[in-house]
Amino acid sequence: MNNKQHPILGIKIGTTCAGLKSTNDLVIFELAPESTCAGVFTQNAFCAAPVIIAKQHLATANPRFLLINSGNAN
Repeated sequence: MNNKQHPILGIKIGTTCAGLKSTNDLVIFELAPESTCAGVFTQNAFCAAPVIIAKQHLATANPRFLLINSGNAN
């Protein structure tokens, strides 16, 4: 298996351990200022709060950072 990572122009990625698990469980992506973002969301009429907030943010701004916590479900 080849685990070599190749840089992507305009994207910076960082990982760390937030303490929820014993491995790296937190990642942050920084996108270049000229980047654009899009999202694909559930069509369910009853969305969780993070889905509603993400939709609102994408409608009013062009996010440059994505923070992912993989240390727990949801």
